[in-house]
Amino acid sequence: MAASQNQSHSSGAPERSAQFPSASGAPGSPSRAEEALAALREVLDPEYPVSVVDLGLIRGIDVHGDTVHVRLTFTSMGCPCVDLIRDDIIARLRRLPGVRHVELEVVWEPWSRADISAEGWRRLRRVGVV
Repeated sequence: MAASQNQSHSSGAPERSAQFPSASGAPGSPSRAEEALAALREVLDPEYPVSVVDLGLIRGIDVHGDTVHVRLTFTSMGCPCVDLIRDDIIARLRRLPGVRHVELEVVWEPWSRADISAEGWRRLRRVGVV
């Protein structure tokens, strides 16, 4: 399963971005971007039992019709798990109802340990990493 690796956003206004969870569609129901973000919480880093979301690798999600556009970074340019993580993200998002296309945009924003969520730290402590 191939994904395009765009360097810029697709044209047209996004349904909404997961970076702004307070902006929602129908009251009481998650937006499609929030659903995609929740699905990515199931995608674990191949080296540690922590989701790519809790590691801080996901920088944004936009949904345009049947296409989910994910902006992500990696812990380093030499990360040995890049292909595994990409494949897992694509596979998980394609299982969402109504999703036909997944676009991955790798952004090399500096990643640091500060990007790890509280849940990510709990999981890392549980397995003795920190």
